[in-house]
Amino acid sequence: MISDSRNEMDQAHQAEPAAQHEEPAVAKGPTEWNEGRHGVGPWKGPWPQGPEAEKYDPELLREGDRRNVVDAYRYWRREAIKGDIDKRRHSLHIAIENFENDANIGTVVRTANAFAVDTVHIVGRRRWNRRGAMVTDRYQHLRHHESVNKLIAWAAEENLTVVAIDNTPGCVPLETAELPERSLLLFGQEGPGVSAAAQDAALMTCSIAQFGSTRSINAGVAAGIAMHTWIRQHADLNNSW
Repeated sequence: MISDSRNEMDQAHQAEPAAQHEEPAVAKGPTEWNEGRHGVGPWKGPWPQGPEAEKYDPELLREGDRRNVVDAYRYWRREAIKGDIDKRRHSLHIAIENFENDANIGTVVRTANAFAVDTVHIVGRRRWNRRGAMVTDRYQHLRHHESVNKLIAWAAEENLTVVAIDNTPGCVPLETAELPERSLLLFGQEGPGVSAAAQDAALMTCSIAQFGSTRSINAGVAAGIAMHTWIRQHADLNNSW
């Protein structure tokens, strides 16, 4: 049996005005999902003046900004956005082999842009499908290498440690691996995975733990998981949006 005092408490709660249950308003961040997905209209009020005015694009101020950029970069020139990111880019590099299937490269580039990766390296074919990048390749440093050997030689000159990401026997679990701060994470093709030459040149090959029936994770998804692992270990989260 429920006591009278319990019933009185329940009745009191039910009788409380709804206003007492309202949560305080929380300011929305610049990257809120589904907010401003269509951009912003023309600039309202006097246009920016002084030295800061140079980073703004007159056409965007006049017509509005519909680009896929965070609110902090609204109305900015493309070169100004890229220059600002350059001031806070991480020492992380990403490479993806492009010998057979380029369907995931755009996704990798877009994710690399989100994490302010230094450079994305395309290994093999120079051309790739940019649709998945959602125009983020305009703000991301890209570099092409004809072969894995040339990529590895370049990484050595830049004092970067190559870490391959694949799901093969003997891999180090990414969940427990300590990634070097100056890392070049190397990803393979959808299907064949990282080439043997790439794994041989890497300090280690890391795998992502799986628990279902599929044999592998989409290369674009795997790249995002690996990049975020590096971010959690080395990035200053105070610099995030």
